[in-house]
Amino acid sequence: MRLRSHEKAKDGNAARDSVTERPLAPPTEPMLPPRHRRTQVESVFMRLVATAGVVGICVGLAAILGSQNVAGWIIGLVVSLTSVIIAGVLWSSREL
Repeated sequence: MRLRSHEKAKDGNAARDSVTERPLAPPTEPMLPPRHRRTQVESVFMRLVATAGVVGICVGLAAILGSQNVAGWIIGLVVSLTSVIIAGVLWSSREL
């Protein structure tokens, strides 16, 4: 496979372009080494930290809604839906 690059003609004032061909560079190595698979203990710890983050976000959201005199059932609905959505996204991740 060849890479084509356009260069101007040698005489400088010609309007035409000539096409030159040069070989492609070989594939390169990635800058970062491949990551090792997490141990079971590390994976459980990461999930607990992520779950604590979800709880923290939802408590903050409930506090903000409560300070704005929002009805209790709306606070419960918003916080529960938010926690389910965030937890679903986090727990479905292959990185945890």
